[in-house]
Amino acid sequence: MAAFRAPSSLSDAADEILADRAGDGDLRAFEVLMRRHTPLLRVTTRRILGSSADVDDIVQDTFLTAWRQLPGLENSKAVKGWLLRIASRKSIDRIRARHEHDDIDDHADNLEDTAPKPEHVSEANSRQAALSEALSRLPEDQRRAWVLRELSQYSYEDIAQDLGVPTTTVRGLLVRARKNLMREMEAWR
Repeated sequence: MAAFRAPSSLSDAADEILADRAGDGDLRAFEVLMRRHTPLLRVTTRRILGSSADVDDIVQDTFLTAWRQLPGLENSKAVKGWLLRIASRKSIDRIRARHEHDDIDDHADNLEDTAPKPEHVSEANSRQAALSEALSRLPEDQRRAWVLRELSQYSYEDIAQDLGVPTTTVRGLLVRARKNLMREMEAWR
């Protein structure tokens, strides 16, 4: 018979407990959250940015924002997804800031060679609009599970934690979501 083992230290504590304690000002609990989630945030940020030049700055800024906002976090069970959303937004903001400062003359020679053809742009936009429309028609739980899995690359376990449902439910939600999307997107196959 297995006995229940209480966490022996903060490093063994669940994210929910760490987030609650950090939200109350416990710096040690926040440090554990940082150590635990920094590798995932670095990978996610690098994937969005396409390089590692600004990764450390974005991760650090993510944790600064998290420290300030943790007292207001409503669902401490979803702290991992919340940190990923902060890092994603900050990464996208960094990309936008880069492009605001680009000099058009640096890219003028390559514009004609790399510009997508209007018909390809139109088709891509139409496909994107059709997918958005199909997603909007999915039930809320299916849509959330699909977006977390396919767009955010969450594991089934992470989705289950984020949605507050068992992993088997996540599997069923994803099967139904994919089936519904395939039916809705049949014209695009």
